[in-house]
Amino acid sequence: MFRMACIGLGIAILGTGPVYAETLQTSLRPKARGTLVVSHVEEVVSRASGLGDSLRDTLLAPRRSTRPAIRPAALKPRSAAVAVAPVTTESVSPAKAAAFARWIDGFRPRALSQGVSARTFDAAFRGVTFDPKVVERDSSQAEFAKGIWDYLDSAASDSRVNNGRSALAQHRALLDRIEAHYGVDKEIVLAVWGMETAYGSYRGSNHIIQSMASLAFDGRRRSFFETQLVAALQILEQGDTTPDRMTGSWAGAMGHTQFMPTSFQSLAVDFTGDGRRDIWGDDPSDALASTANYLKKNGWIAGQPWGAEVVLPRGFDYDQVNVERMPSAWARLGVMGTDGKPVPDYGAATILLPAGHKGAAFLVFKNFRVIKRYNAADAYAMGVGHLADRIMGGEKFQGSWPRDDRPLTSTERKELQTRLTQAGYDTQGVDGRIGPMTLQAIRGYQRRAGLVPDGYASMELLKKLR
Repeated sequence: MFRMACIGLGIAILGTGPVYAETLQTSLRPKARGTLVVSHVEEVVSRASGLGDSLRDTLLAPRRSTRPAIRPAALKPRSAAVAVAPVTTESVSPAKAAAFARWIDGFRPRALSQGVSARTFDAAFRGVTFDPKVVERDSSQAEFAKGIWDYLDSAASDSRVNNGRSALAQHRALLDRIEAHYGVDKEIVLAVWGMETAYGSYRGSNHIIQSMASLAFDGRRRSFFETQLVAALQILEQGDTTPDRMTGSWAGAMGHTQFMPTSFQSLAVDFTGDGRRDIWGDDPSDALASTANYLKKNGWIAGQPWGAEVVLPRGFDYDQVNVERMPSAWARLGVMGTDGKPVPDYGAATILLPAGHKGAAFLVFKNFRVIKRYNAADAYAMGVGHLADRIMGGEKFQGSWPRDDRPLTSTERKELQTRLTQAGYDTQGVDGRIGPMTLQAIRGYQRRAGLVPDGYASMELLKKLR
């Protein structure tokens, strides 16, 4: 993402509408399940400035854990003499530091009651101090908007494609075994790796225990991050890694493919068979297999693409966008592939217009929604799918984009909702998220105003409402 906030390639998506911003703000992860129980919490993960509780329609992974049964001797907790303590460069007032220490004392029995031993807890918190930087990042809201076209340019840039092909050549045997075992296309797994950490080149250097503790103590989503902190301590208890090796993004995403602690508990696997699920080390085997397991458990269909670029016929009925049909049925309505031929019947598909009628159009299949279980942004799923296609030798998207357009900021989206409601098209709230009710309101207004009713929240639309 990007270094200034978290790992991987970033985008913000608010609600379910086609709204994109500079940094990735929300990511969807499954809840933890298994022998070591954590409290029930909706796991919507902020990787950047965070609007985490905006996404709720979630397919969660099965309620089982694939944790290893043994604790490798090589990963036993290190002694105090060699433990690597986290470092906080920001100054913290004595009062704040004292309050944080009291919070740790109060949190300790809660952690111990959930299967964390005193030895593991004390080793994990040795040297931990309050980190105000992560709290500041969690509280900030990015306002700079960026188009889907710019995001996709970066997601499937020539350098990212070329590096992906090099990674495929280097790890082909491993990826072939993972594909054979889980039934998930190796190029998709590779593309997730490329999107999240540039094929492992930047996995994050934040001390996970310190970051999660700081956010649980003073963040705006304290309960959520306390759950992640408990899960991280449980991972240490199980022996998958040690406190000094447990590093990642400021928001808690870890390893080559950026698992949150609770999703690690639920879906990480020991593919190498060494008794630990190591997603942090230089060997990406466990991380890539865990990603394939994640997608498989969320319903990946072998042999089905994520989507296909299409051309819509003149006079297309945009009310049909959310209807699910087989591609052959769409073809009878004039929806064809960019080669002028019907898209093969890989499965039922819906039409996606990420930039409205002025941008490229796509038929997307179930596997598109499965990728969104990894990260709930349409743009992210498109980026993964397109990058995978390009790594396999596929072409760049053929359709044009409204590159002179600028997506609305959060403040402008709220203004749009307010003005739509005032015009008689109720959005059922003003939250800056372009969800189903806002899309319906936009289409209603567009019809009345003689515009193409594509539901796209554009600056042109806002100016008309003004």
